[in-house]
Amino acid sequence: MRYLSTEQLVRGQFLPRQICHKMRLLLRHITSTVVSSPTRTRPFHPGLSGGITGGHVCHQWRKVSTALSQHIQDLSGPEERLLNKLYGGLIGGQRASLAESITLVETQHPRKKELAQVLLQRVLAYRKEQERRNDGKPVAFRVGLSGPPGAGKSSFIEVVGKMLTGRGHKVSVLAVDPSSCTTGGSLMGDKTRMTELSRDMDAFIRPSPTSGTLGGVTRTTNEAIVLCEGAGYDVVLVETVGVGQSEFAVADMVDMFVLLIPPAGGDELQGIKRGIIERADLVVVTKSDGDLVAPARRIQTEYTSALKLLRRQSRSWNPKVVRASSHSGEGIPEVWARMESYREAMLASGELQVRRRAQQKVWMWSLIQENVLAHFQHHPSVREALPHLEQRVRRGDISPGLASDLLLKAFLSSSP
Repeated sequence: MRYLSTEQLVRGQFLPRQICHKMRLLLRHITSTVVSSPTRTRPFHPGLSGGITGGHVCHQWRKVSTALSQHIQDLSGPEERLLNKLYGGLIGGQRASLAESITLVETQHPRKKELAQVLLQRVLAYRKEQERRNDGKPVAFRVGLSGPPGAGKSSFIEVVGKMLTGRGHKVSVLAVDPSSCTTGGSLMGDKTRMTELSRDMDAFIRPSPTSGTLGGVTRTTNEAIVLCEGAGYDVVLVETVGVGQSEFAVADMVDMFVLLIPPAGGDELQGIKRGIIERADLVVVTKSDGDLVAPARRIQTEYTSALKLLRRQSRSWNPKVVRASSHSGEGIPEVWARMESYREAMLASGELQVRRRAQQKVWMWSLIQENVLAHFQHHPSVREALPHLEQRVRRGDISPGLASDLLLKAFLSSSP
């Protein structure tokens, strides 16, 4: 599936004009269905209300509050006790509560998804209060790591993680494992490779399957980051599956994006230069020890030259290329020093805060596209017509474009 940006979705780029019109109607129908739902009588949850005032803005906020109120219905006694238990354990730093909370946000059960949103709002309110006491600056540092298979991502994370916990940091690792296309299962091998770090009481490792998600990052990873920060982890490392044009969705949810590349990779590395290096804030050439030192230096020189040809993403930071060895530990402290320099520069300029706000908007629209597609697929008229049209497309009787038009027509003709 090709994801569209906010502007592309609004203007209808990459879609035929008549389908764009139908998608706008689809979005309007879903929005009106949610906003026109009846409100609940119980007072709104304190973590969800905002300080918005003014005539027109207040009117718009009442509409949003109506939708949120319907989304989060009254809690039963056991549900409220569960959320209080999870929230108390979470902000108390209990790893078991954090693991259970992440499981809750990963669920597909409709009611549990509502409970997860209640918990997230409470954690968000707690985190915002922490940031307010920190002069509006984020209290945690989010780092995304990506690279081709065999680059040594898990080994690098374990060495860096152990170094950071030794310096008094609390480190959480969200390691995304590839899922099977046939069974949907996942090996969850990352946690087994980080044996030392997984035993560290100041570290938390959470492997999760991609479940076919584009970019190798699950749709709930962003919410898991919020929970980890609420639990007191000041460094959050997000490891992705691989590398490629569509494998850097993690760059839209972290403060710093680090690309790990192995030495002596050959021509296969050429394919990732333009696709992902332009999003990298730091490039680390791994396995720079023994006989691989010379190839690592050559790769470092090549990537340094490549970075000069790309347009800068930040006015406060120039991407760097460094070498490191997870086996010998050489270069690891220098890599973290670069990361700290990046964070200080971005905080001083205010770019890090701006980046986080922009990321929230990107993920909101990504989730909207997923939800719109799911709503369309489960519509009774679409489900009735879909098998017949799929069969005709497979036989070559009609084009895929015509089939999609017919499905959209079936959806819109039976919708109010």
